[in-house]
Amino acid sequence: MTPRPEAKLTHTGSRLTHTDSRFTHTESRLTRTGTGFGSTTHTRYTSTRAGALIDAVVWSVRARRAVVAGTTASVRWASETVTPAGWLVVTCALVLLPLGLLLGWAELILAGLVGLVLLVISLPFLAGGRAYSVAFTLPVERVVAGSEVTGTLRIENVSKRLELPGRVDVPIGAGLTDVHVPLLRPGHVHEESVSVPAYRRGVIDVGPVTTVRSDPLGVLKRELAWAEVHRLFVHPVTVSIPSTSAGFVRDLEGNPTADVVDSDISFHAIRAYAPGDGQRHIHWKSTAKTGQLMVRQFEETRRSRLAILLSLNTAEYGSDDEFELAVSAAGSLGVRAIRDGRDLAVVASEEIPEIARAAIRSIRVLNVLSTRGLLDDLTAIESSPRAMSLEQVAALAAQVIPDMSIAFVVCGSAVTTRRLQALSLSFPPGVSVVVVLCDPLGTPSFRILAGTPVLTIEILDDFRSLLSRRVA
Repeated sequence: MTPRPEAKLTHTGSRLTHTDSRFTHTESRLTRTGTGFGSTTHTRYTSTRAGALIDAVVWSVRARRAVVAGTTASVRWASETVTPAGWLVVTCALVLLPLGLLLGWAELILAGLVGLVLLVISLPFLAGGRAYSVAFTLPVERVVAGSEVTGTLRIENVSKRLELPGRVDVPIGAGLTDVHVPLLRPGHVHEESVSVPAYRRGVIDVGPVTTVRSDPLGVLKRELAWAEVHRLFVHPVTVSIPSTSAGFVRDLEGNPTADVVDSDISFHAIRAYAPGDGQRHIHWKSTAKTGQLMVRQFEETRRSRLAILLSLNTAEYGSDDEFELAVSAAGSLGVRAIRDGRDLAVVASEEIPEIARAAIRSIRVLNVLSTRGLLDDLTAIESSPRAMSLEQVAALAAQVIPDMSIAFVVCGSAVTTRRLQALSLSFPPGVSVVVVLCDPLGTPSFRILAGTPVLTIEILDDFRSLLSRRVA
């Protein structure tokens, strides 16, 4: 049996000390004596070796975290600051120079010295760079395709020191415009006009504007992005078409049908009174002539609802120009209907994933509350090979659009004549179907295919002229 180590217990005044080869316990108390205070200290029994080990582990963990954080920040700073040309210069300064001194090669030493000098020269150009106040404005938010918008870039030096020349990058859609910023004294402002091309229909995001501080050789750079992004809607080109067109006439009372009812607006005939007829429909002159009660009969009326179906399937168009022509034709007809106060519905196919095309049918209903809302939706619309076919869109639209009286179907030249002839079968009886076939290489014409009017347009103005002739 191993003997226990000797322990020593000592009591001196207010301090009690117990010491052996492993543990130390110190105790003192706080007592008030007259105007002074005594103190009491409690110290846990602690293993000296275990405490040192714990301290070492904690220190190593903290050191590792600090090293990882510093390395991550350094790598991020280097990737954001050093350009591809700068990495070549850094390689020359940090690799070729030591290698040349080691091997004694004058060429490597010279290349390394050149790289080192370029790095030293580039560093002062990174000074500042955050003292700019940048503002970018666009005069309009919506334009018509084929125009150009000029924005204003305003750069102000808000610091109290001189700012070296720099660069401001303005992202415009998928492109980038560089604006040179000259030397700016404190408080001075530099303004630059930036052209935003809006030649094609679509939504263009302008920004965020980025200030770039770089040396003349492009070795190092510093960038600061401003969060503001301007969205420019480039509407499709539209033309003014007649307020009435082939197949329908705008009428506040609606379009009469062949259904005879006992109460409506359009008067049809007079018949004998039957039990249950309302007294307010009795025709007293006919009653006096015949000697028996006679009542009025009416034709059922309904308000005309116009539907525009736009094909989005890429296979139904011969080119991108055809699709743009179709969007413009649908937009022209929709704008005219909204301005005339018509009940309107504009639909197009949703994009269906290939794996679900056999089980899912979906259409997109565009905003028709205002001409701006409709044109905004048409601005963002794009053709897709995963869009539903024209027949599927027509069949689904016939189910979800109530009281449809006339449907304009806008498509491309790739739709065959047989499909056009059978297109009216996708709609319920009583719905007039008009096909607008967009073909930039065709000849403007009007024809009837199996009872379905087909307007073939080569340019957008043909749409207006064909409708005017039909109205005349």
